[in-house]
Amino acid sequence: MTDDARTAPRGVGVVVVAAGSGTRLGAGMPKAFVPLAGRPLLGWALDTVARVPGLRSVVVVAPSGLADTGAPAWAGVTLPEGAVVVPGGAERTDSVAAGLAALDPACDVVLVHDAARCLAPVAVFVRVVDAVRAGAAGVVPGVAVVDTVKTVDARGVVTGTPDRATLRAVQTPQGFRREVLEAAHAGGAGATDDAALVEQLGHDVLVVDGDPRSFKVTTVDDLAHAERLLAGA
Repeated sequence: MTDDARTAPRGVGVVVVAAGSGTRLGAGMPKAFVPLAGRPLLGWALDTVARVPGLRSVVVVAPSGLADTGAPAWAGVTLPEGAVVVPGGAERTDSVAAGLAALDPACDVVLVHDAARCLAPVAVFVRVVDAVRAGAAGVVPGVAVVDTVKTVDARGVVTGTPDRATLRAVQTPQGFRREVLEAAHAGGAGATDDAALVEQLGHDVLVVDGDPRSFKVTTVDDLAHAERLLAGA
């Protein structure tokens, strides 16, 4: 490693994915802009992102029709200083790739976070960053699976019962060394999250403790649960 590499500025970059349609919420608008206690989900998510230690760059990936922050839907959203907004793509991987390309080049750790996980605590972000800094190529927060899980075939017939002690429900933010994530997006396809792309390259992905508050707002019941948490109920 050269002296320049050792002394180069480093920082955390966060890509906030906010381009989902949110059809299951039935709100008639993209999910990230659905109101929660009077503010869009995205606003709550960015409040936490802004508190991440070592934060250097934030990119919000918004629906193509809502990339203008002057639109009424953005009322109640405070962008972290220096944050930029880019339009999303047809698929989630396209949106993340667009956000990654817009991050400050000096960010050596990249987090990818779903705006729909709007109540994820800052402590989860810290755990993920710390694990990447400690040498992990990729890190995801996860929580234990409490239900019995079955695998089934195309007919719906049970083919197996995995040991739930080996299972984790994965959340965001997911964190990566930047060069690893860039390589994953350059060569991967057909994955439901960024960790899977990194796994396809043969890298180990570490799981750290997630948090129940990092649940994904997907349905009307999820939104009501988030409202209760904010109200302290």
